[in-house]
Amino acid sequence: MSNPTVRAIVTDIEGTTTDINFVHKVLFPYAHNKLPEFLRANAETPAVAEQIDAVRSEMGDPDATLEAVIVELLHWIETDQKVTPLKALQGMVWADGYQRGDFKGHLYSDVAPALHQWKETGKALYVYSSGSVQAQKLLFGYSNEGDLTPLFSGYFDTHIGHKREATAYQRIVAELDLPADAVLFLSDVVEELDAAKQAGMQTLQLVREGTQAGTHHACVTRFDEIVL
Repeated sequence: MSNPTVRAIVTDIEGTTTDINFVHKVLFPYAHNKLPEFLRANAETPAVAEQIDAVRSEMGDPDATLEAVIVELLHWIETDQKVTPLKALQGMVWADGYQRGDFKGHLYSDVAPALHQWKETGKALYVYSSGSVQAQKLLFGYSNEGDLTPLFSGYFDTHIGHKREATAYQRIVAELDLPADAVLFLSDVVEELDAAKQAGMQTLQLVREGTQAGTHHACVTRFDEIVL
């Protein structure tokens, strides 16, 4: 695929830059194991207390005990819920894990060279993932390819909207201050690509191992097949 009109690239993470197994078999279990002790130890810290209150609000129970909050959070992890305070708290636990060297952020081998090349040719690079902005920065900052955060101009998470809704992509385009058709969105998920296309973006599906190719979007299997 070659398109000279692309001025900015927005990429998804899970299944696009990163093996989905890294998230589901490394990050989620790590948060599940560490979150209870992390919350008990840090519940009074303002940043953590704010998220605990946000969980209570999601539960519809402003007086929920810390233990009830922990049970709810673990349930959300087990059922892969995209709840904003959960994502924020997971990010804090993962920060600890990355800094301790318990794991590195996984990137497919074709990702970093392509990101470097696009950046060098003047494309602005962004991330849009359902994981929190903090979690995104950690994954790219402590990646198996080193610290790639200097390559990115910005990050978006569920605060901008949900990934299967066109309004989220309209807000991203407004933030980038570019024509929608000058922005390319990369994802493995057809419903996300549909929403981005509805907002006027260009789209490209990454068909990694285990991904089903859709019919409405151009497809590639690796970043080095994308020619801009």
